[in-house]
Amino acid sequence: MVQTPPRVLTVAGSDSGGGAGIQADLKTMLALGVHGMSVIAAVTAQNSLGVQGYWELPEEAVRAQYRSVVDDIGVQAIKTGMLASPALVETVADLLTGADAPVVVDPVASSKHGDTLLANEALDTLRTRLLPVATIVTPNLYEVELLTGRTVHGRDDMRGAAEALLAFGPSWVLVKGGHLEGEAADLLFDGEQERWFTSPRHDNRHTHGTGCTLASAIASHLALGRSMPEAVAAAKTYVTGAIEAGFSLGEGIGPVDHAWHWRPGR
Repeated sequence: MVQTPPRVLTVAGSDSGGGAGIQADLKTMLALGVHGMSVIAAVTAQNSLGVQGYWELPEEAVRAQYRSVVDDIGVQAIKTGMLASPALVETVADLLTGADAPVVVDPVASSKHGDTLLANEALDTLRTRLLPVATIVTPNLYEVELLTGRTVHGRDDMRGAAEALLAFGPSWVLVKGGHLEGEAADLLFDGEQERWFTSPRHDNRHTHGTGCTLASAIASHLALGRSMPEAVAAAKTYVTGAIEAGFSLGEGIGPVDHAWHWRPGR
């Protein structure tokens, strides 16, 4: 009898260019051996040059998708991404309250090109409603500043940023230092112990979808039964390989390669 793989649900926006969002999440989940499912919260018109527009789905559509999947199929982990508006953030927070699965919150605020994907008025709702139900939140340095008002200039600032984020209620924080100089260093913190994850910095501009991919990889490894530090370590290894193998697409920034470890020579 064929064994059903662990099931992971992404609640996020759709990227028509296929490099980030729901599309990146599902590719990551497939690559890591779990069954990916989706709740689409917004639709973007997006390509390698940027985001030309986005449209939020009605709250009832988000609720219906979530209930349809969770009530019948069930989940072993949930990942959230682009939620766009205060109403959608609050809707998703309500759905996740009491969820019987780890919740990975990627607080997506902008695209790789700097296009805004989260309304300013949604920030407070994200802080007060979504972060308290998160098992782990995975902000980049720009998102850290938006959420906490803290600017991170180097590794010495990352512990304080993590503590500020933990005050909003998540169990774990992963502060991603990918925009700092030198090696790519991320800090995982649970209020007691610091764990650092570092990787070489690859000279490759094609990094679209990095944050979505990392958060989805963490969720996938949690669904596979790994501890949080183990899940983050494995996800970091996967996304580092995907960044190294990122490829040109269109006229702008190409995506990371979610299938990098299936390519010949890997």
